[in-house]
Amino acid sequence: MTAQKTASRKASEVFSDEEKAAMRDAAEERRAAASTDPEAEVLAKIAEMKPDDRAMAERIHALVKAAVPDIEPRTWYGMPAYAKGGNTICFFQSAQKFKTRYATLGFSDKARLDDGDLWPNAFAVQKMTPAVEKRITQLIKQAVG
Repeated sequence: MTAQKTASRKASEVFSDEEKAAMRDAAEERRAAASTDPEAEVLAKIAEMKPDDRAMAERIHALVKAAVPDIEPRTWYGMPAYAKGGNTICFFQSAQKFKTRYATLGFSDKARLDDGDLWPNAFAVQKMTPAVEKRITQLIKQAVG
């Protein structure tokens, strides 16, 4: 076996099926970017989620759009995401995406959440409450600055 085939085979064993699917989603997103309606893609991804995650994602979608009306919905590695100036700011990762025990609201390095030398860039979301909704709205507004 050649070194290239060995390296390729080993790399394919490193990533889970869910991670490979996310990479395929990202490649497809790049190919389809100019020819699709990004918000329709986000809503389609949300519709594919299990009921609990779908309800959270729908509410987060509404909160993000209300907090920053000119934000750009898009998919990012197959997840609902939101961008500003073409840069992904935040995303919603359902629990089923990587078979985790909770959904996640994550922020990219473009989000303006900096707070000294250490700050969170992802938050576990188990259920939506008025307090959680208020905190998400604050985070989104801060993230886009």
